[in-house]
Amino acid sequence: MNSPIRQPLSEHAMQIAERSFPKHAASSGHKAYKATLSLTGAVVVKTSQGQMVERRSDGTSIVIKQIPLGKRVKSGVTLKRVK
Repeated sequence: MNSPIRQPLSEHAMQIAERSFPKHAASSGHKAYKATLSLTGAVVVKTSQGQMVERRSDGTSIVIKQIPLGKRVKSGVTLKRVK
């Protein structure tokens, strides 16, 4: 079976496709979150407003512990790990 010959995308077509990346990334993140809820016994641990929170599929949340708020970093800054 022969596959059709694909023409290279124009610059305009690539820009249109690239505009949809954030939407697809957000959708994938939500799908992964829901899949994690269903696969791990309906529990996800995440940070929310300075707290480590356990979230369940029924909508309930349990605060595990308080954590310090993260440091704001400007775009383009290179971070180095301290040993």
